[in-house]
Amino acid sequence: MGEQASDYHRGEMEIQEQVATYNLFMGMTKWGSLAIASALLLFTVWFCTPGGFLAGLISAVVLAAVGFVLLREKPGAAH
Repeated sequence: MGEQASDYHRGEMEIQEQVATYNLFMGMTKWGSLAIASALLLFTVWFCTPGGFLAGLISAVVLAAVGFVLLREKPGAAH
């Protein structure tokens, strides 16, 4: 059996759009997870403990601030 002709050459394809899509998806996943975790903490403390709204809000803001510091892009982390 003969080999089929192909225009594809490994490693020569432009992949900037795929990289941008991947980076966008990972960023949305990272920050969306932090937002969901903060909201979940807020509502859990607000409705399931005697702490009330203020304690829930404070704990959610603290979680969001710590998460932001830990999840932000580090300088020189580009691959």
